[in-house]
Amino acid sequence: MFGFSKKHIIIFILILIVLGIGMFVWFARDRLPEEVPVEVVEPEIIETQHRVIGSSVEGRSIEAYTYGDGDVHLLFVGGIHGGYEWNSVLLAYEFMDYLDLNANAIPSNIRVSVIPSLNPDGVVKVIGTEGRFALSDTPPDREATAPGRFNANDVDLNRNFDCQWQPESTWRGNVVSAGTEPFSEPEAKALRDFVLGTNPDAVVFFHSKANNVYASECEEGVLPETLDIMNAYANASGYGAVESFDAYPITGDAEGWLASINIPALTVELETYNEIEWEQNLAGVKALFEYYGI
Repeated sequence: MFGFSKKHIIIFILILIVLGIGMFVWFARDRLPEEVPVEVVEPEIIETQHRVIGSSVEGRSIEAYTYGDGDVHLLFVGGIHGGYEWNSVLLAYEFMDYLDLNANAIPSNIRVSVIPSLNPDGVVKVIGTEGRFALSDTPPDREATAPGRFNANDVDLNRNFDCQWQPESTWRGNVVSAGTEPFSEPEAKALRDFVLGTNPDAVVFFHSKANNVYASECEEGVLPETLDIMNAYANASGYGAVESFDAYPITGDAEGWLASINIPALTVELETYNEIEWEQNLAGVKALFEYYGI
């Protein structure tokens, strides 16, 4: 009667459907859940404090890096024997890289300091550079690195500290210079002043090679806490645990001086002289974090 064709009817129905959908969306818009913004979690960046704590005989900087701000202070030292134990320097740098990328690894009550290279002149003597270097840059001949054990005054720094100090000491049966008096060497002074200024709760020295963790002692013997952390580090890392170094007489060592001022100290001797044995030492470090952490 109205003259509508089938085509017109279909178009009319489609228009009604579109209008119906539009009205539904219009009335329902206030009932739809609000869009929740996605929270982007940025990785935690640990604050690092860098200090130059002294200079070597030849004027190279001795640096300390501190991570975290807890009340318990742990200090790690590499390279006291310079280029002769260059893997101890690399291990310290690898540890610093780990701390840069893993802020949450440090318990909130702990702060960590790292002195990666206490004897930079000895490193340069062997490696040719005082900065960070690669394993491929290091000489393969162990005996060729022996001169790099000493500082530029030809003093064995780990005989220049105030624990039973004598002007001459021994190393593997060799007589070595221990300086003119305790702390006569600027590198030893730098460590002494940093320790006295920051009062660490424990100190770990990286060395190579003996495949052991050694406790420290002076005239009063080994501190009980030193035995606790020695066993914790050794058990976690797989190194042996030795309460007293007796291979040959040592005087004026840094670890013994720390024991004399009631600071527990460990000597971690790597198994090799050309690897950093990272996984083993990371396990040892984590054991100390667990021991001192909350």
